[in-house]
Amino acid sequence: MNPAWSVVFFTTLAGIGQGVVMALAAATLAHATLPPSLVVTALATALVLLVAAVAASFLHLGRPERAWRAVLMWRTSWLSREVIVLPAFIALVAAWLALHLWGQPGGLRDAVLPLLAIVACLVLWYCTAMIYACIRFIQEWAHPLTLANYTLIGLSSGLVLFTALAWLAGARHLVQPAAGWALALTVVAAVVRIVSIVRNSRLKPKSNLQSATGIRNPQVTQKSMGMTGGSFNTREFMHGRTLAFVSQIKYFAIGAGFIVPAVLLLPALTAADGAARGAGLVLAVVVQSIGLLAERWYFFAQARHPQNLYYQVVS
Repeated sequence: MNPAWSVVFFTTLAGIGQGVVMALAAATLAHATLPPSLVVTALATALVLLVAAVAASFLHLGRPERAWRAVLMWRTSWLSREVIVLPAFIALVAAWLALHLWGQPGGLRDAVLPLLAIVACLVLWYCTAMIYACIRFIQEWAHPLTLANYTLIGLSSGLVLFTALAWLAGARHLVQPAAGWALALTVVAAVVRIVSIVRNSRLKPKSNLQSATGIRNPQVTQKSMGMTGGSFNTREFMHGRTLAFVSQIKYFAIGAGFIVPAVLLLPALTAADGAARGAGLVLAVVVQSIGLLAERWYFFAQARHPQNLYYQVVS
């Protein structure tokens, strides 16, 4: 598949924003001591990431003014369900932020909204992942690992960002436990993602040139894609990169998205405080964000559309 950068940015930014909200909601429901500045900063950061994700998604539309029509197929389309859940989730986060800025402490702000945020966040991850997991003819996506990867990567990146925000807000007592959870989820997300990469690399296409053309001769080979120039099919379903380039992106994504952030989180697990500890946390956020953009690009690039049997070679 040819990864669309608008979708790459959308899924990555939205996942990080959801992860931050999940971390904050879990800490709130656990009755952790949360400085008001940390709560406001975390919610505002998540809101910015979610709005930026929506803005990126509009770049994928040929006619953005007709985007509202995406909700019409909610009975059968996971994309339509995502389009409904995402604004609702953003409104929920905005309401939670507004209550912290101008409201009073109470059950709605400190119990109901955090719980609703967790539920909405999980539903949104499910809708986003199912957009791809429901496409049965793309074997790389049609598997429960797709849902696991979207959820775990979002939780991991959100917790890493939440840990950095806790340090910047002066909530030093939260840095160590948050870093522990962030490290654990980053390791789990890395393992699950590597498992999915290995699985996908071993998949065998259900179709071949013989079954696609109906010609049983085992010597059938493609010499031309049947046209002198490109088409919608070659632009949308073929990324045009070499195998070496895609392999480099894979290793970069694993390193920058998981390994390096995990290493940078280790100093935060100690009780010692200092500028180096905070710098490591901020650097972990930056490196992981870049790595996850590469990971999401690879997620789309690794998928093989069956129609590419007809468009493998340009003579």
